[in-house]
Amino acid sequence: MNFLCLDKIHHTYFTPKTATNALSDISFEVNEGEFISFIGPSGCGKTTLLSIIAGLIKPTEGKVLLHGKPVGSGKNQMGYMLQQDYLFPWKTIEENIFLGLKIMETFSNEKKQKVYELLEELGLSGVETSYPRELSGGMRQRVALIRTLITEPEILLLDEPFSALDYQTKLKLEDLIFTTLKALNKTAVLVTHDIGEAIAMSDRIILFASKPGRVHKVFEVPQELKELKPFTVRNHEAYPPFFQTIWKELEGLESGNH
Repeated sequence: MNFLCLDKIHHTYFTPKTATNALSDISFEVNEGEFISFIGPSGCGKTTLLSIIAGLIKPTEGKVLLHGKPVGSGKNQMGYMLQQDYLFPWKTIEENIFLGLKIMETFSNEKKQKVYELLEELGLSGVETSYPRELSGGMRQRVALIRTLITEPEILLLDEPFSALDYQTKLKLEDLIFTTLKALNKTAVLVTHDIGEAIAMSDRIILFASKPGRVHKVFEVPQELKELKPFTVRNHEAYPPFFQTIWKELEGLESGNH
């Protein structure tokens, strides 16, 4: 049985005067431990689809199944990481991280120890009692990642989590998140505008067409790139031709040739 399955997802936004088809007939499957990226022109419904996978929006038609059951029917299935870290400025870093555990009533000394281990692994030792304003953007995103991971979600949903960061920080964080997720065998879905980021981090890339949003093409990342850290991928000889292939396909969509 497949891990995550999207079956004939359609979504329409209704207003008193209009009906806008945001997504049309989207079906695909994601395996456990797989990293998938969504790319496509602006307005092709990537974030809407991510919200549907998260169970935040109910699709007009179709279903999202996890372990063969509708999403939302199990405990703590989805972890969501956004462009903004959404840390509470009046709480310390450890208070921010512990918050989800306390809400879910799963806080324990064992979890607390795990938080400190993750802080150390992600280069954040000693920031436990700091406040968000005292940390850089990259450090805050790492805290947001720990806050998401510590609740042990089955799937991590990443909505352009690096887009607000400077390029050097973004590259470092890509490596860090990639290795952390692989070590934990986490399944992840990333929404990004950055083709390079999608190639560097993913096993598969789903390219969407717009109006309405639909799956245009699925790219399997070459095997020799899948095993490498994102920074190394960008310097590999297989990277430029693969980038060009996706770029041309996306260009064709945006210029209306498809």
